[in-house]
Amino acid sequence: MLFDETTFSLLKRVINKDGWLNLPAYGDSMFPYIQQGDLCRFTPCNPDFIKKGDVILFYSEAGQLIAHRFVQKKIINNKQLFLFKGDTNLGFDQPIEEDKILGRLISIEKQNINITSNQLSARLWGKLIVMIPALSGILRKLINMKYKLQF
Repeated sequence: MLFDETTFSLLKRVINKDGWLNLPAYGDSMFPYIQQGDLCRFTPCNPDFIKKGDVILFYSEAGQLIAHRFVQKKIINNKQLFLFKGDTNLGFDQPIEEDKILGRLISIEKQNINITSNQLSARLWGKLIVMIPALSGILRKLINMKYKLQF
């Protein structure tokens, strides 16, 4: 789903005013950690305190809201840019400027289970997926097999 700058600005005001924003997950780029239909809660975050492996909600250049894992900061043309990657994606997203960051994932509601981002299993998964890039390829193959079985 595409969003315009006005909608993004409205969402930014809402998350800052209310202290949180709940959004349903769409897609499979964060499988198995986040799956389609999971309810994700984000809170405002200071980009200076984002840690490698955090799942961050941001507004892409293409006009999409994306929740992917923070990988690193880079300075390009004297601008600080943030690099993100989906757990099952083989490549990185386009670099994002600080003002496009909306919030940090703090919990996922899956059916009747609530997973918080500070739980040991969530923290370990975040570290593993960032440290072992080959996991993304394995997960992508699993998703492709899943789709083949459905059709």
